Amino acid sequence: SKEVLTDNGINFGSFKMIAVSPGMKQLLTFARRVAQSEVSTVLLEGESGTGKDVLAQFLHYYGRRHDGPFVALNCAAIPETLLESELFGYEKGAFTDARVAKAGLLEVASSGSILLDEIAEMPLTIQAKLLRVLEEQCFRRLGGVRDIQVDVRVVAATNRNLPEAIEEGRFRLDLYYRLNVIQVTLPSLRERKEDILPLAEHFIHVYNGKFKRNIQGISHSAAAAL
Repeated sequence: SKEVLTDNGINFGSFKMIAVSPGMKQLLTFARRVAQSEVSTVLLEGESGTGKDVLAQFLHYYGRRHDGPFVALNCAAIPETLLESELFGYEKGAFTDARVAKAGLLEVASSGSILLDEIAEMPLTIQAKLLRVLEEQCFRRLGGVRDIQVDVRVVAATNRNLPEAIEEGRFRLDLYYRLNVIQVTLPSLRERKEDILPLAEHFIHVYNGKFKRNIQGISHSAAAAL
């Protein structure tokens, strides 16, 4: 699908990003340059709900890897014991229930991009293994003896202050330096109020289709309240 630039953002097939405010337009211009570069690591910072997952998809679709897979993993949503096997995969017999080998998400995402959301919640032991992936683009499955080579762009996202997490001993300084090659900070909605009504209208359009409704728009009083 071909990209379409509109007054209220950017469309790419089924992917759409709303950007009316000067700050978001400027951010998208920068993000497009990042997407089309060869940089293999990007750090997204911003409060919860600012759209870090949407920007990660933008970086994928507008990059040279757009034909490859886009894989997302929330590091806070998976227990530590499962997170390692989800990321790196495992060989048959690596643990009691490992009856067959399984590829990890880093393998699945090879030639594409992986979003590691809430990276600050990743346990230190797994951070050490991730550092090797970023430095050498290779790793071993759990229970494995051979290195698996991958070609993947890692987009890490956080709503936490990583330097503070480093001070508290919960995040590796060397991993922070490796992730922080390109940093993109997403503004909160209160910092880009021009985007509020275009976003509301976009969601009305989306949910009209989903719920077979025909809502025409927002009343003046509702718009003022928003």
